[in-house]
Amino acid sequence: MEDHKDNERAEIFSERVRAGKRTYFFDVKATRSNDYYLTITESKRRYKDDGYFYEKHKIFLYKEDFNKFVQALNDTVNHVKEELMPEVDFEQFDREKEESDKQPEVVASNDDSELKWD
Repeated sequence: MEDHKDNERAEIFSERVRAGKRTYFFDVKATRSNDYYLTITESKRRYKDDGYFYEKHKIFLYKEDFNKFVQALNDTVNHVKEELMPEVDFEQFDREKEESDKQPEVVASNDDSELKWD
């Protein structure tokens, strides 16, 4: 029974999108009958009295709704880009991300006198 439960929840495919303080996960999962669905999870790191925890919100998207969902998302994003904010160069965010990815990451070692570059 436990193997079946793990198999049902196993991710077939996963994509992660880091967006500032949030991370979005797009996961393909299988049902018991080997049908597939998508979960979209928003994860935000929050602080509480005793430390950090992750607040998660999840959407389940089934195959019969894929096309309608994608169409509505594209229509909504295009409306914002073209009608509400036509002066914004949205591609700048991709260029900024590419530039920040090129920057070397500083990793401190146990010896505080030396820095390592990855």
